[in-house]
Amino acid sequence: MQNRRVLISGASVAGPALAFWLRRYGFTPTVVERAPRLREGGYAVDFRGASLRVLDRMGLLGQVEAAATNMGEVTYVDEENRPLVVTPPTFQSGELEILRGDLSRILYDATKDDVEYVFGDSITGVTEHGDGVTVTFEHGAPREFDLVVGADGLHSNVRSLVFGDESRYRRDLGYYVSIFTVPNHLGLDHVGRFYNEPNRTIGVYSARDHAEAKALFWFGSEPLAYDHRDVEAQRRIVEETFADAGWEAPALLDGMRRAPDFYFDSASQIKLDTYSTGRVALVGDAAYCAAPLSGMGTSLAVVGAYVLAGELAAAGGDHATAFTAYHEEMREFVAVCQKLGEGNGKWFVPPTRAWIRLRNLNLRLLPHLPWRKVIEQLPLKAGNAITLKEYAKVPA
Repeated sequence: MQNRRVLISGASVAGPALAFWLRRYGFTPTVVERAPRLREGGYAVDFRGASLRVLDRMGLLGQVEAAATNMGEVTYVDEENRPLVVTPPTFQSGELEILRGDLSRILYDATKDDVEYVFGDSITGVTEHGDGVTVTFEHGAPREFDLVVGADGLHSNVRSLVFGDESRYRRDLGYYVSIFTVPNHLGLDHVGRFYNEPNRTIGVYSARDHAEAKALFWFGSEPLAYDHRDVEAQRRIVEETFADAGWEAPALLDGMRRAPDFYFDSASQIKLDTYSTGRVALVGDAAYCAAPLSGMGTSLAVVGAYVLAGELAAAGGDHATAFTAYHEEMREFVAVCQKLGEGNGKWFVPPTRAWIRLRNLNLRLLPHLPWRKVIEQLPLKAGNAITLKEYAKVPA
């Protein structure tokens, strides 16, 4: 086996999942994470189709199911909190839903004993030479690795350093989202409520056995200029955008100011012609972010990690062969998942009151429409748009 030493940037989902499989196949992964510790909290993420089979092959499906949100119905309401339309559980939360922080913890716990994790540091330089890569860090001393993998999200540091500026690959869908933890002041019990105004969506759903709640603020906008690490500036954007919004907006905005896990970003996709160059590869959102509107980001991350590690094992560590095979295995799956996210914007964030009425009417009629099952099966079809190889048969 060649190229055993693999540096992975990012300890959210794709990074630890990749480390899990690499270690199983006899590689020596190291995970570096900019945050000082594992990121807790976060929003709910979905699993569909092939990603559930990957969790099963990891032996982690039971743990993920035990930590699932078990979300029930989601009700769209008017400004007076009166129900307008109710959507079934799988419409919003896939086959299995879990908080991102809980998923990260499960993956970390499954790898921490035999994978090196370096928290509170980030990569500053990647220099490839004949038989390896020299990596420099913001705080730590330079180190040598055989391969480097960027699993560091939409704003991937590795991608910027090696592939070029993010603007070359990011495609914004015209929406922004903020998600954070708030007190469950509505007393929601495994259910959610959403409220729409033109070009704005506000939602709240219970989490962790309704001990807390997650608030969501979505809005449509032309591209905004802001630093994706300046949290205070991002909070101001949300406050200003929803300052005059109705329903529960004032209470949820008040909770935002004290939220320990505030998140804000654009709904964007990453479009790359290849997921690797030389001895450097990308996985998860860094390689093929599908945007939150697709509901497929976590599935792509988990499946992508499985395929990348499996192809490296099958090729005996030959990165050129493995990276090419990884791209070929993933590209159609990526295309299907990204397409799913491209058309959901006006459905979830209707631009006008007429659109809101039309969307609600469609949701109300959905149980009675002959093509209901086709619509409901679209996300599941996307989740199964890849045939998983049996990499587990590859000897370590």
